[in-house]
Amino acid sequence: MKVRYDRDTCIGMFQCVAEWDAFKENETAGKAELEGAEEVEEGIYEREVPDGAELDAKFAARACPVDAIEVYEDGEQIV
Repeated sequence: MKVRYDRDTCIGMFQCVAEWDAFKENETAGKAELEGAEEVEEGIYEREVPDGAELDAKFAARACPVDAIEVYEDGEQIV
């Protein structure tokens, strides 16, 4: 399972931070940061979801008010 985060779409509500500790507040930028992620396209970050964090990653994606977070399993978007 992997998570894909569009930092440019993020509006800095930080609801993802409350759902999964992989997301951190960057108040200076007014955006969340996805720790351990690699930039795969400009402004798009991806990382693997560690075992045991699958539910947290899904909650973070569902909590995002602008759908800047997507969760994929076996190449298919599930959230």
